[in-house]
Amino acid sequence: MNFIKEHLAGYGVSEQMIVYLSNMIMVLFIALLSVVANVIAKKIVLKIIIHIINNNRYTWDNIFLEKKVFHKLSHLAPAFIIYYSASIFPLYQSFIEKAALTYMIIVAITVFNALLDAIDAIYRTYEVSKIRPIKGYIQVAKIVLFIIGAIVVISNLMGQNPLFILSGLGAISAVLMLVFKDSILGLVAGVQLSSNDMVRVGDWIEMPKYNADGNVIDITLNTVKVMNFDKTITMIPSYALISDSFKNWRGMEVSGGRRIKRSVSIDTSSICFCTKEMIEEFQKVHYLSDYVTTRLEEISAYNIEHHINMDSKVNGRQLTNIGVFREYVHEYLRNHPKIHKDMALIVRQLEPGDSGLPLEIYAFSNDTTWDVYESVQSDIFDHIFAILPVFGLRVFQNPTGQDIVNLKERKEYSTGY
Repeated sequence: MNFIKEHLAGYGVSEQMIVYLSNMIMVLFIALLSVVANVIAKKIVLKIIIHIINNNRYTWDNIFLEKKVFHKLSHLAPAFIIYYSASIFPLYQSFIEKAALTYMIIVAITVFNALLDAIDAIYRTYEVSKIRPIKGYIQVAKIVLFIIGAIVVISNLMGQNPLFILSGLGAISAVLMLVFKDSILGLVAGVQLSSNDMVRVGDWIEMPKYNADGNVIDITLNTVKVMNFDKTITMIPSYALISDSFKNWRGMEVSGGRRIKRSVSIDTSSICFCTKEMIEEFQKVHYLSDYVTTRLEEISAYNIEHHINMDSKVNGRQLTNIGVFREYVHEYLRNHPKIHKDMALIVRQLEPGDSGLPLEIYAFSNDTTWDVYESVQSDIFDHIFAILPVFGLRVFQNPTGQDIVNLKERKEYSTGY
């Protein structure tokens, strides 16, 4: 400044004009210097950093470029020059320093915000992110960052110590608790969900209360986002997964087997003892030949040993069509290529009722994919329904309009009118 004033005085400029022109020249010089610093930071330093990152063997540091961490950091260069040049203008020094410092604080906040986004993106590249998501913690860190940044900016503009501003927060703590209630509840829920491994990104969860039935696609501080199978998206509050019950199908997917639990109702009037002709037919069935032969020998030995009068089928032990059919279904499932051999396989009778005798199939498919599972289940029951008449059994079905029409036609045929 003195150098400029001396040169201006040598040209015979008035004292008042010297002050004005010297200030203008210094402002232009500082502006030019700031532009040069900005160009150097962005065109030289930043390009060198980008070149180093793009040509090393690591890939995670590319995310810092995608989130523009270094681009935002380059904005500090001209701010530093303006801040340290403030002493040249004593009358405006305080104002310039506060303005420059406020700008630097805001830039620092944006840099740290981008850095947190980069850390979250890098973490998501690892498989552990599906088990232990940190997005909720990142959001908490951002909230803390913005609160601290706002306090520092306000204290800088007011010329007060940041601790002075913090001391005043105690008076409005109740308001803050009310405002950030969901965030606090979400943080607590996020910690419990993560520590107890209750839900992960990619899990299939079912929560009827919120009409959620699909895959978890995102876990944030306040919400868990679920993509339902009808392609709608349900937002569930994070703390709801702690306070309410929900079903997580991850165990099924990890086990490699999906349960089939369905029954077919047998008309009880079609259940009977096996006739000689039926037994001969059953012995031709691949899955039954050994069973029928063994059972007949066992039954015959029992009846002879206990001197059973075989003139009546009520006496002694006999094969029944429902018993043979149950064994057939069991063997059929045990040899089915799509049934998991290491998991439970049961064919059982349930309590009979108004709808006949339910015969339940309890097994697990070895493919958990939805379409494959449904196809396997349908194929099994297609076969069961088709094979029932071979065993002299009928599926129970309530009378339909066609049944009444057939009954009426038979009656008219038998009576002639």
